[in-house]
Amino acid sequence: MVLPECCLLFGGHESQQLQYAGSEHQSDLKTALANLAKQYHVYLIAGTIPMRADDGRVFSRCYFFDDHGVTLGHYDKLHLFDVDVADGTKTYRESDTFHPGDHLCVVDTPFGKVGLAICYDIRFGDLFRALRLAGADYIALPSAFTKVTGEAHWQVLLQARAIETQCYLLGAGQWGQHNQGSRETWKSQHDCRPMGQSHCRARHRVWLGAS
Repeated sequence: MVLPECCLLFGGHESQQLQYAGSEHQSDLKTALANLAKQYHVYLIAGTIPMRADDGRVFSRCYFFDDHGVTLGHYDKLHLFDVDVADGTKTYRESDTFHPGDHLCVVDTPFGKVGLAICYDIRFGDLFRALRLAGADYIALPSAFTKVTGEAHWQVLLQARAIETQCYLLGAGQWGQHNQGSRETWKSQHDCRPMGQSHCRARHRVWLGAS
């Protein structure tokens, strides 16, 4: 199962995530997600949650749990969304709040090797090539694409990365209006096969990436 970016808190300014940030040894959000994986007996790619970095910012971290709630690996978002967009938010500066990651993550599972990437990473093809070279069969992509950029680019970028890497791309995103309507995200539940065929999942359903 794949959850979207910012799966447990989303909608306001990114800086609000600082108060909820945990550490590797103490994170209520991580514990809650691990318990859900164990309770429902699923392999869970748990969107992203904030985890403290040494410089006062946080990592946007994706944890991968097995069906017993054990952590199989984690990935910190490498490419941060510092962009001006013609929408209600207008200016996005993730680097003010988030610290970029410094490693790739490919997890070996009973259903294949799964690489992890997050949202804006999809615009950087070299990252996906590196995941494929590291053995990935699937690449999961928790996301929160804006409505403006998602409508223009989300599906075509998923298809491009799938074709380039010959991997299955598993995209799960936020959808709808947030923060009293000032922020809007694109309906971005898609999977893509290695030949580029794309399937849009129902917007209101939890997206199942391991089925």
